[in-house]
Parts: sequence; structure tokens; C-alpha cells
Amino acid sequence: MKKEIITICGGLGSGKSSTAKKVAQTLGYKHFSSGDFFREVGLKLGLSVNEVNIRAETDPRIDEMTDQKLRDMGKENKVVIDSRTAYHWIPESFKVYLDLPTEIAKGRILNSVKADKLREQSEQVSTSEEVFQKMHERFQSEQKRYWDLYKINNTDKNQFDLVVDTNKNNLEQVVAIVVSEYKKWREK
Repeated sequence: MKKEIITICGGLGSGKSSTAKKVAQTLGYKHFSSGDFFREVGLKLGLSVNEVNIRAETDPRIDEMTDQKLRDMGKENKVVIDSRTAYHWIPESFKVYLDLPTEIAKGRILNSVKADKLREQSEQVSTSEEVFQKMHERFQSEQKRYWDLYKINNTDKNQFDLVVDTNKNNLEQVVAIVVSEYKKWREK
């Protein structure tokens, strides 16, 4: 049974959070960011987001907290979730993948880090090269954990109901595409 939940996945810097916030606002839904939740866990532990990822490789409690939160979100209605694994935990959601080349993502992440105090505190980076390095490290850590824990590859676009290129579409266009396709999906 289809749920009134949209899960948005994608590579680093692809616009998951920005898209999810605007889609939620457009539809009058709630918004939840597992990345923000993960960052808050890190700050409570006194760790950067990369350090939390590294620790999570050997301490399953960190992922278990996030995973349980996502499963709990799956019991709600009218919510948009940006997360790399929510599509897995909430298979009856409308699953969106935002695609973006890595080189473009690098610049976007740096701009987003500078504009967001929580990210700035948790990322602990200042140059594009540092951003790219941390981005790559985090991506590798996450991919390893997701495969080891769940045997999922969240970059396999065949698992999603919709794939949107966020390089060819600006934020407003991406939001319009997601909302339009979600409405069609709900009607099927």
C-alpha cells in the first residue's frame, strides 16, 4: 500500500535537503532529515560527521538509532524524508533519487556548509579540496556500512520511482518534477 511519504536519496551535494524542505512546504507535509539527525548525534558525542561515520563502522548503535528513527517515520503520513536509506526502510514510500556529478557536488557542499551552522560545526572543513576529501571519505564509509549491514547499494537508481538530474534542473524545477510525479504515483 502506498504511503503519503516521499523519501529522497542521492549523492552528496545533490540537493536532498533543499529539495525535501521545499517539497514538504509545497505539499504541506512535515520534513525530516536523517543527515541532520546524524549530525546532532555526532555533536552530542563531540564528533564531526566524518568521525561519526568512522565510529559507526564499528559501533552499530549509531546506525541503529538513525534506522529506528526512520522506521518510526514510516508510521507517519504526509512527511518528506531526506535520507540515504529511508527508501529501504519505507518501501511503500515514493522513492526519489537526485543525481549530480561529483565535481559539481563539491562546490555545492562548500556553499551549503558555509550557510548552515549545524553543518559548519559538524563538517569541520573550509576549502573545496577538504570538502571533496571529506565527502569521498564519508561516502565510502556509508556505502561500506550500508552494504555490510543491509546489503543495499543506494546508488542503484533502479530502486527508485523517480530519478532527477539536479545539474540540469534548478531547485524549483526539481521540486516541481518531484511534486508532479508524486501526485501521478499516488493516483495510480
